[in-house]
Amino acid sequence: MTEFKTAPPSGPRRRMVMTAGAAAIAALMGLTACGGDTGPAQTPAPENSIAVGEYPDYYPADYKDVVAAAEKEGGELTIYSNTDQENWDPVLRDFKKKYPFVTKISANNLDSDEVFQKALSEKATGGSAADIFVSNAAGAWADFAARDGMLADYTSPELGKLPTFAALLPGVVAMSADPQTIAYNTTLLEEKPESLKGLAEQIKANPADFENMIGVRDTTGAFGFTMFYNLTESHPEAWDSLATILSASRPETSSGTLSEKVLAGEYKAGVLVTAAPAFPVVKNSNGLFDIVLPTDGTVVIPRGLGVSADAPHPATAKLFQDFVISEEGQQAVLEGGLSSYREGVESVQFALTYQDVVSKVGEENVIMAPYETVPADKVKAFTDRWQSLLK
Repeated sequence: MTEFKTAPPSGPRRRMVMTAGAAAIAALMGLTACGGDTGPAQTPAPENSIAVGEYPDYYPADYKDVVAAAEKEGGELTIYSNTDQENWDPVLRDFKKKYPFVTKISANNLDSDEVFQKALSEKATGGSAADIFVSNAAGAWADFAARDGMLADYTSPELGKLPTFAALLPGVVAMSADPQTIAYNTTLLEEKPESLKGLAEQIKANPADFENMIGVRDTTGAFGFTMFYNLTESHPEAWDSLATILSASRPETSSGTLSEKVLAGEYKAGVLVTAAPAFPVVKNSNGLFDIVLPTDGTVVIPRGLGVSADAPHPATAKLFQDFVISEEGQQAVLEGGLSSYREGVESVQFALTYQDVVSKVGEENVIMAPYETVPADKVKAFTDRWQSLLK
């Protein structure tokens, strides 16, 4: 089993909303698909063959009892998540193929921390309606999982076939492993920014041309903090590049906002932008917008999934967790635009596997964010240094 490099925490994300100006630019550009420059995956999603009623030989002999129990639960499942519907669609479609008795799945799209706030509030007033929790808020997950009575004590039979980082916390598995990128406007940036250092060098060469023309993920939010804290902890030399980048930057609260403003030309580049919400913009921009994986440090933030201790449909929830990290489920995860990490998944257009990321930047430059809380003194030291570099 491969053990991947790690370095520390927290996390949010929001869906992309295109302004009228950005939409008009995209319309003028023709909205024809381009291939992007972010990896080898340039083929449509393959048909995901689902083996109904069949399970790997490493599953326990009594797994059929879990399936039988799920059949008696009414065919429903409720998911509290921070994940867009377009990401969910192939996963939910194929889970229903695997288990035809499941007919109703509700998967909402909350803010990263709101997933847990909602569950805790409901718990305090009588119990949550959630069967499954999904979020990439690493620090919030660490706090939530440490609380008594929030997560089911369940270990998936699939975990033994996955890289060690798949087990994020007791009861929490990685649904995906999503890389953070540099987004850029191809008509405004003279050179493709292959790295943070390369972007910083462009800014140094023409500082007046870059003033307030770089968007950067705001580190006062948990997800932005997770990105940059892990980057600088693992690769301290990144501070040299960030000193130049931040001098030309304005902070933004989401990857969607960064993508929108780069597409519209308000920014020449955005740092750091989650690949999943950026790929649809790449696809529809006719080459105006693209993303790259920084070769001097690509942060990967897992998207955690856990079963609620109070799940109204506990057996169905266990089946769902097992499915999402199975070979069949990971193929559906990738088709939905998130980054699958299981070996053997076929690459598709406008999506990246974890293996694609490693191949592009090298394993030594992949920074896997762990699900841990950061001590207060380290948070303050990072925040003080970051704020001193913003103008």
